[in-house]
Amino acid sequence: MQRLALIFIFIFPLIIHTSHAQQEELFYTSSGKISFTSDAPLEVIKAGSDELSGILNLTDRSFSFSIPMSSFQGFNSSLQRTHFNENYLETEKYPKSTFNGKIIEEVDFKSPGTLKIRAKGKLHIHGFEQDRIIRCTIKIGPGVINVDAEFNVPLEDHDIAIPSIVQQKIAEFIDVRIQFTMREMN
Repeated sequence: MQRLALIFIFIFPLIIHTSHAQQEELFYTSSGKISFTSDAPLEVIKAGSDELSGILNLTDRSFSFSIPMSSFQGFNSSLQRTHFNENYLETEKYPKSTFNGKIIEEVDFKSPGTLKIRAKGKLHIHGFEQDRIIRCTIKIGPGVINVDAEFNVPLEDHDIAIPSIVQQKIAEFIDVRIQFTMREMN
């Protein structure tokens, strides 16, 4: 009888954990697109990356996304890209930015359609973290979720200093757009 009790004590939690893990529905992306625009009085700067990666847990609506900051391409010159990486975002010291949190709304991910949702989480850029709510449009299809969002990032929120000599060339608020397709993780 004691042997049966010991087996139950050790096996039951494993069964519960395994059944819980099987219930989680995970979606991921590894090639999401993210772009930004700095629309300042004297210059417009645009750059983008297709290295946005992330995971969404449909069971609890939690998510985690990451972008290597040195992956941005574009800019108006190679010198501008160098300044972006070395002087403003210090990508050697802060190699990635992240957004982790949860979808606010209850979403039926089994029903195809287009929905407006809000993603609430912590946006971490340049070593500084800010609470953000980002409005997104999602399109749910069989085995895929398409995501599209636009928002702005105030440079001062992330302690990104712009020297006075170039303040007319770099906007205080950077417009960001993300677009990606998440696929069911098998």
